[in-house]
Amino acid sequence: MSNMTQTGSLQLSSGNDSAKIGGDTSTFTTVSFPTPFPSGSTVIVIPMVQTFNGPDTPGIRIADVNLSGFKIRLNEVVGGLGTIADGKHTTETIGWAAYTV
Repeated sequence: MSNMTQTGSLQLSSGNDSAKIGGDTSTFTTVSFPTPFPSGSTVIVIPMVQTFNGPDTPGIRIADVNLSGFKIRLNEVVGGLGTIADGKHTTETIGWAAYTV
């Protein structure tokens, strides 16, 4: 089976507190791949913030990667002047690439 790559971007913000409970994806956004990957593939997703709209540092969490998509959320990690952030962040453009390995 040859390697396959798909890419995309989305507008994402966070109006929620920081995600702190492993496995709780209730505040995540679902992203569907343009084309599902072939059965038996192992898929990895690499996201990157493409914009600098908010002054605080956004983190990105990815969950539940599968053949048809994944879940993603912003999880602000550092607030102003180095304080611990509350998790909320303004809208940023997030680019992603998904690959079979």
